Amino acid sequence: MNKKVDLDKVREDAIYIFHNGYACSESVIYAIQQNVDPTITQEEIAMSSGFPWGLNAGSLCGALAGGTMSLGHVFGRKELGADNELILDTTKELHDHFLATNGETHCGKLIEGMDPDSAERKEFCTKMVADAAVKVATLIMENRK
Repeated sequence: MNKKVDLDKVREDAIYIFHNGYACSESVIYAIQQNVDPTITQEEIAMSSGFPWGLNAGSLCGALAGGTMSLGHVFGRKELGADNELILDTTKELHDHFLATNGETHCGKLIEGMDPDSAERKEFCTKMVADAAVKVATLIMENRK
């Protein structure tokens, strides 16, 4: 785990990769991998590939899902019966921040009325991806042991 994290670089990396081939969930995890925890594997990024477009059904925003996966990598239970208070608390904090910032957590409602292929939708989602990556990095830095 990196000891010092440049949040501007987290934001830049999330935006760059989101505009260069990765979807929302993958982009958040990638930015955390590159800047916070290099032990995140490509397989973990691949595990998030089904989250974009709200599970391809307008459900939970992929940026929020990818952020939750990143928190799980760092704070999730590694043993059966282990304490899970920290992962639940940080996940709730991410959720509440996302909801307060964006007014919604469901992809379909967030982008309602936008053409999925439009520059407007891409820019709108870019802000959520970047913000989620920065919030996750901040939560990890504040809560790591």
